[in-house]
Amino acid sequence: MQAMLAFENAPPFAAPLRFFLTAPLFAVLAGLLVAIEGPDIFASRWTPGALAVTHLITIGFMLQVMLGALIQILPVVAGANLKNPVAVARLVNVGLSLGALLLAAGFMTGMPNLLGSAAIILTLTVLLFLVAAVVALIGVPSTSPTIRGIKFALLGLAGVAGLGALLALSLAYGWSVPLMALADLHAGWGLGGWAGVLLAAMAYVVVPMFQLTPGYPARSSWWFPIFMLAMLLLWSAALLADWPWLARFGQLGAALAGIAFAGLTLRLQGKRRRARPDVTYGYWQLGLVASIFALFLLSTVAVWPAAADIDGWTLTFGVLLVAGGFLPFITGMLYKIIPFLSWMHLQNGGQAKVPAPAMNKILSESEMKPQMRAYMVALVLLLAAIFFPSWLARPAGLAFALANGWLWWNLACAIRRYRHHLADMQAKLAAL
Repeated sequence: MQAMLAFENAPPFAAPLRFFLTAPLFAVLAGLLVAIEGPDIFASRWTPGALAVTHLITIGFMLQVMLGALIQILPVVAGANLKNPVAVARLVNVGLSLGALLLAAGFMTGMPNLLGSAAIILTLTVLLFLVAAVVALIGVPSTSPTIRGIKFALLGLAGVAGLGALLALSLAYGWSVPLMALADLHAGWGLGGWAGVLLAAMAYVVVPMFQLTPGYPARSSWWFPIFMLAMLLLWSAALLADWPWLARFGQLGAALAGIAFAGLTLRLQGKRRRARPDVTYGYWQLGLVASIFALFLLSTVAVWPAAADIDGWTLTFGVLLVAGGFLPFITGMLYKIIPFLSWMHLQNGGQAKVPAPAMNKILSESEMKPQMRAYMVALVLLLAAIFFPSWLARPAGLAFALANGWLWWNLACAIRRYRHHLADMQAKLAAL
């Protein structure tokens, strides 16, 4: 079951584009930080470098692209038109960028003012976006799993932002809170309630549309976001009540829901009508397989908590789920969304008088495939560096920076071609 798409409601290209071009630069910065810090960054998930890298990726890359995609998706899928989308995009993009940089600097230096400033800026930025999105969604019925998923994902975004602000301010000013337990819950809301639910909501549209698969089953599509948020609320309540067994039950439920979604998507991809796999398909295959392995590790910890103390277990889970799962999902979608939006805006600009170039003239497979291979090498090096940090930490960081710099270059070249074609079409229209 899919939402009806109304591309005539799409916002100006500049609104989502600024997010898509900013995000890879933060992944480059994260890779460079890994290379600079070297083996120390793999000592623990709690090292200043590891915390900085994690948030450069989750806020600087993931959140940037996801909010940019929502600015594009809300009016097209839900008919929820943001007021002044370009102005909202500009403010949110700047706020996320500044907040991510300040937060990473705060982790690295331990300066309370940096952490406090980052918490305030990021909270206000997310609040601005949430208000704009909620105002646009008022009165919009949940007529498809995608619209319902987006609404629940926004609740997840509010949850992860609130917990993140609490944690940052607690670190900055020494508030007495259970930092480690809250940090785990913060990650759960961020990767499950926000990113996971939004990814599923987007997948219900983009996987059948771009990968030519059958549609997702209606029942599971409707219930996935409700179940995921229910598990996270259960986990949150268990933390307040100090019931560790109930928190582990919530973790297990969320992990199993993610595994079920990934397995279902793999099964649908196996039935796709397109014979030749493309880069987006390859990135999604990587993301789905890595996510299943990562969530298996999480479910194992929920049943057997001592597993989290095994050397490399937690870091392997984090690298697999974030660098192996979410980043490939997002990159694969970027490689479809940017050429598609370029083609769509060129087609509109041609006024049915000048034809738009094909999508592969904007960004070709021959450009994307080497970048995907470079990213796969970087991912393997990152995973190996967990166990051999003294040898592989710096090469892994440099490889990750190179792969994401290559991604930025490919996207920038696509936009340069879009602008060239647009100028050429305008000249042809003027000559008619």
